[in-house]
Amino acid sequence: MVAWADYKSEAKSRGALALELFVAHSTPAKSPEDVKASLANHLAYQADLERAGQLAFAGPMSDETGEHMQGVGLIIYRADSLEAARQLAENDPMHKSGARSFVLRRWLINEGSLNLSVGLSTGGSTLS
Repeated sequence: MVAWADYKSEAKSRGALALELFVAHSTPAKSPEDVKASLANHLAYQADLERAGQLAFAGPMSDETGEHMQGVGLIIYRADSLEAARQLAENDPMHKSGARSFVLRRWLINEGSLNLSVGLSTGGSTLS
């Protein structure tokens, strides 16, 4: 296995973007009622992170068929380190309450394009 820092350095040296973000795969750990009970606080927390520039994207995922909602979510954080991203995830009311659990990973974005930043819940935008 290649060390993460070595891979990131190699990606940068070949001209890739090598933008490091952090992905939390969030899954229900308690009943749907427990998840619903934390939803308002969870959404408010995410809106706060979005305004602070710490939330890149977040939202639910379908099951493997693409036909049903399972309550699985994906949250992509902007943070200076894995530890800082872990704190963001741990402070999410959904995770703090135990209604959901998460697995956190580093994500290196090398390819793709993005020209406009739009705050999905705030309506703010930035052109860069």
